[in-house]
Amino acid sequence: MLMSAGTVVLVGTGLLAAGCATGGTGLRDGGPARTETVARTGPPVGSAASPNAVTSPASDRPAGKVDPVALLKADPKVSAEVKRDLKPCTGKEYPVDVSYGKVTGGTVVDIVVNVLSCADALGRGSYVYRAEGAKYENVFADEQPPVYAEIDRGDLVVTKPVYGKSDALSYPSGEDVITYRWSGDKFTEQDRVHTDYSNVDGGSQPAPAATPKN
Repeated sequence: MLMSAGTVVLVGTGLLAAGCATGGTGLRDGGPARTETVARTGPPVGSAASPNAVTSPASDRPAGKVDPVALLKADPKVSAEVKRDLKPCTGKEYPVDVSYGKVTGGTVVDIVVNVLSCADALGRGSYVYRAEGAKYENVFADEQPPVYAEIDRGDLVVTKPVYGKSDALSYPSGEDVITYRWSGDKFTEQDRVHTDYSNVDGGSQPAPAATPKN
């Protein structure tokens, strides 16, 4: 998994250790760094903390707290299925990863939200929210699981494990890594790399070379 240039935050303390680490992930072991807990007390859904103070220049993060769960549930671009299944794994711990970083070319940081499954931390949906005045607008959505989006040096990088019919969740046959770049008012695909894993150690080892796909 590519490392994110934004700050990755886990909604709820110890989620993967307690609520989501009961099976294979279908993602690369380790995953993104999770450094903080997001308190689910933020401004009204879809709004920044203050129309005139959306970000904190020192930390490159929103000055006010953003409630990613409320943001997703109020978003008409998020499918009814994802909303229906967006429930705490344990207690108040939601299976949601949040990254903050500049990926749409603006002066205000963007928000990347990944929704995971509780049972195996498999990526169910990835979304990018761009600040538009005092609100956040959904400018990217991928709900074809498994999927996980990250910010890498200003680009949006989406990783999709590829499974064969007999593959276990922890042993995909390969993966697609798709790089998107903001172009005017939308993301456009810049690069796509497909990697086939060898069958060494149950298929968990990548093949010697990746095969670019244009």
